[in-house]
Amino acid sequence: MDRQGRQERQEPSAEADAAARVTVDAGLKVHRALGPGLLESAYEQCLAHELGLRGLVVRRQVPLPIHYEGLRLDAGYRLDIVVDDAVIVEVKSVEALSRLHEAQVIT
Repeated sequence: MDRQGRQERQEPSAEADAAARVTVDAGLKVHRALGPGLLESAYEQCLAHELGLRGLVVRRQVPLPIHYEGLRLDAGYRLDIVVDDAVIVEVKSVEALSRLHEAQVIT
C-alpha cells in the first residue's frame, strides 16, 4: 500500500497478460461476427463460448460483494466475465462509453 492507503499497482503476470491478449482477440472476433446492436447478454454468451474454445477458464456473472466497515455486503454486483481468474471483462453494448461506464470499470 502507498502512503494514502491505496493498493499499489503491480505488473500483470505473463499468464494474465497472455489471457488478456487472447480475450481482446476473442472480443474482436465476436464483434466482427455479430456487429453492433445486440443485447449485452448475447455478446457475453458468445464471448464466453469463444474464450472456452481457446482453452481459457471462463466464469460468467461472478458475484462481487462490497466490503464496508468490516462487513461483507452482497449488494448484487456481478462481474460479467472472469477469464482464468486474471482478467475481468465488463461487456458493454452502447453507442459510446460515458464517464459513468469508465467509473464502473475502475470500481
